[in-house]
Parts: sequence; C-alpha cells; structure tokens
Amino acid sequence: MPLEIGSFEEFATYIGKDLGHSEPLVITQEQINKFADATMDHQWIHVDEEKAAEGPFGSTIAHGYLTLSIVPTMWAQILKPNNLKMMVNYGIKELKFNQPVPVGSELVLHAHLENVTNLRGICKAEIGARMEITGQKKPAFTATLMLLYHFES
Repeated sequence: MPLEIGSFEEFATYIGKDLGHSEPLVITQEQINKFADATMDHQWIHVDEEKAAEGPFGSTIAHGYLTLSIVPTMWAQILKPNNLKMMVNYGIKELKFNQPVPVGSELVLHAHLENVTNLRGICKAEIGARMEITGQKKPAFTATLMLLYHFES
C-alpha cells in the first residue's frame, strides 16, 4: 500500500525516514531489446544472447538507463500523491551504477526522504533511491532523485 502524501507539510514529516519499497520486477530480454530499439543502443552485452553467454557477465545485461527508467513505475508503488496538480522530474544527484543487472534479475526499489524544500509553493522532494537486485549485496544503482510536486492550494 503506497504512502499517501497531500502537501509539503505532510512530506516534511518524513524527512530522514524510510518511505518503503516497490514490488519486485523481473527484467526480461524482451524489455532489454525494446529499450535497445528505443535508445538505438544495441551493444552486444545487451542484445546478443549467444555472445553475451560467453562474455564477462555470463548473460545479457540490462542497460543502466533501463534500470533507471523503470523508477517511475516502481515509485508509484511507494508513494501516492494526493491533491496533486502535477509532478515533474527535476534531476538526479549522485547516480552511481554499482553493478550490472543480468537478464532475469528481480529488482526492488527502496526509497527514503532525504529532504523537502518549499520553492514558492512547489514541493521539491529529494528521494534517496536504491535499486536492489534480489539475492545480491550491492544494489544495481544508488541515486538522489529530485522531484517537484505541485499540490493544489
């Protein structure tokens, strides 16, 4: 059940706290291939299953930006903004891809609220994000996501 937030003041009560985690999502070769087509990045480590099986990772791996691009879907499972006009991606700080994501990996997004700032009525939320790979010690990536929430007055 997502956490429901409807204002800057409600958001501020969670500074420094864990916001929860998403449901697991398995990365498939079909997703990787479609992402390769969309981004025109057809490097063999992503799309050539036979060659990748003999390569350094033992299988194809997801594009780093594919793992980042599924964040909105997973974030919606963690937080449900109420009373919202609009939400805008504002930026990413300190993004680090920590290890490859082999095809078939199960990913879970973990989030905590680092800070919120009131920008003349717009709530800027800084979310500490960690994309974990089930069964692995190191996450796929870590980052601070910056999101702007325009709540109704």
